[in-house]
Amino acid sequence: MECVEDLVLSFLTQLSEALPSAYSQSDVKKGSGKKVILRLADRTKEYSDDNNPLRQLAFPRQTKGPSARPFAQLFRVADLIHEALLDGIPMSKRDMFYKDVQLFRSQATVDKLVDDLAATFQFSRADLNVRASSKGLLCGSGLTIHLKSGDILGKSDSEASLIPHSEDIDCFEVGENLAWVLVVEKEAVFQTLCTLRFAIHEALPGPGLIVTGKGYPDVATRQLIRTLSDNLSSHIPILALVDGDAYGIDILSVYRHGSTRMQHENEHLAAARVQWLGIWASELSSLGIDKDALLPITKHDEKKARSMLRRRWLPAQWRKELQYMLFSRRKAEIEVLGAARASRDPGLGRDRLVVGGNTGIPLVRYLVAKICAVCADPDHEIL
Repeated sequence: MECVEDLVLSFLTQLSEALPSAYSQSDVKKGSGKKVILRLADRTKEYSDDNNPLRQLAFPRQTKGPSARPFAQLFRVADLIHEALLDGIPMSKRDMFYKDVQLFRSQATVDKLVDDLAATFQFSRADLNVRASSKGLLCGSGLTIHLKSGDILGKSDSEASLIPHSEDIDCFEVGENLAWVLVVEKEAVFQTLCTLRFAIHEALPGPGLIVTGKGYPDVATRQLIRTLSDNLSSHIPILALVDGDAYGIDILSVYRHGSTRMQHENEHLAAARVQWLGIWASELSSLGIDKDALLPITKHDEKKARSMLRRRWLPAQWRKELQYMLFSRRKAEIEVLGAARASRDPGLGRDRLVVGGNTGIPLVRYLVAKICAVCADPDHEIL
């Protein structure tokens, strides 16, 4: 709360010093009036313990619209954060937006300013008593979540539960036989696996847990995966099923390495144990999928891929897959598995592929084979 108050005090102090010059007609004509400047974290640049890049927010400034609007938006968000901290009642970013729709104009404005302030103060959103609406889902009785409210989540292998905020969780209870964790990019694929009760598929080496962040994951989903990464036994793999394109790999990167937008929290959110199970563009021919079944890459795909290739820390195999996509001009979405020829053995474990009632579904065949291979041999090739 002191950080918010100090920010406002800095602004008011500068404003009081600038007022005589700002309202002097001679100074205005010469353009020599003092400016009010606030420095916020620049989340577009690489952040580290030794380097905390900043950007300036200045008033007055030359702009097509009102130059005071960015300050008004910033301090309205700061005011709402201060209110949430003072009252001790968490506030969602959506609630903030609806407190002053005309000022903010879009939800994205609130989202950006909340993260800017959190990064500037080097706090998490939770420290500011601000939450984003939960959207992640989990399925599987191998993990039970006990909430502080007394509710219990995660007792079903066919129905999804909303992943709660970490602040609402009392404790986790992991099943003794939990054998694997699968993080799925797309909700539609996740719901299909839930309907098929894939978490307890008889062809797998044991029960598992299925999680989705519905695309780019929210903080609650990332916190859950990080908690599992830190606490599960090393023999339980945490695997990710994402599209074999630049955006799928970027989503995988958010889970494993953290996001650019929330660099200040990556130390507490990145889960280094997450492995890329698939889909790999380079494996499709071995699955009997013709190139004509793949979608051509768009200009946005190409731009995203080239942007990711500039990341110095990008794993070599991920880089190879992106380069393969750019060379082939095709991208592989998870749904393309439906084009796999059922009669063709992809060489991923013939004996296991024919076990169980749902193994005829290409997606299930693919996942059963790969998960079994990883569980049987932790050193099995995976990205």
